[in-house]
Amino acid sequence: MNIKIDGININYYDTGETESNCVSRSDCAVVFLHGWGVDFSYFLPVMERIKHAVRVCALDLPGFGASGEPPLAWGVDDYADFVLSFLTERGVKSAALIGHSFGGRIAIKLAARVKTERAGLEIPKIILVDSAGIRSKKTAAGKIKDIFYKTVKLILSTDIIQKKYPRAVKKWRVKNSSSDYRNASPLMRKCLVRVVSEDLTPCLPRVSCPALLVWGENDTATPLSDARIMEKLIPDAGLVLLRGAGHYSFLEQSGIFGRVLDSFLSIGRP
Repeated sequence: MNIKIDGININYYDTGETESNCVSRSDCAVVFLHGWGVDFSYFLPVMERIKHAVRVCALDLPGFGASGEPPLAWGVDDYADFVLSFLTERGVKSAALIGHSFGGRIAIKLAARVKTERAGLEIPKIILVDSAGIRSKKTAAGKIKDIFYKTVKLILSTDIIQKKYPRAVKKWRVKNSSSDYRNASPLMRKCLVRVVSEDLTPCLPRVSCPALLVWGENDTATPLSDARIMEKLIPDAGLVLLRGAGHYSFLEQSGIFGRVLDSFLSIGRP
């Protein structure tokens, strides 16, 4: 399904439109927020599992999947504002948020902000799955590496070097950038830089609703140490570790994840 929000064409999923007979309160929903570089389809098996009992909403966030890009380089707050606009447009007044990776950043922001309630949205629970948001402190060696990287980048950005050694410049950039950065459009690269630059640690103590942290034991993108920090700083948080799973733990251990979800959201099987 498609809708235009704030001038952006958005691809979305909402069982409140198609299966309202399965929903006890149409203004309550479980809302899925996907990670960077993917779309809501990654959550489809999970959404299919619970849609008999609750209204399920998801969207391709601006710049991902079949949705249009934002009008300029957005940060996490901009994405959080947009999700609020989307849920308001869809008539959702109470939303349990499930955020994976980048989507977890948005869930944290929304759960920690006073203006979420002012906008008329209640968030009774959040589930953070291999969530991003913690900026690790760099060692002395890491700081030196950053200085070296920025120096080389500055040199390679000069017109003389780019014209004389274009292949070498391109090769260096490919080698020293993440796959998310390489695969993004110029605008979304700017968004990515803004998003990953923000440390959400100060937001965590302001998350007033219960939070379930679900983490892959072998996650290297958002390591387990990040989960430990979140568990410590969020007032009402619990951690479930999925053994043998990586960054996409909800897919790698889908059976266990589904049972954990059922329990936390109090969903019975049909």
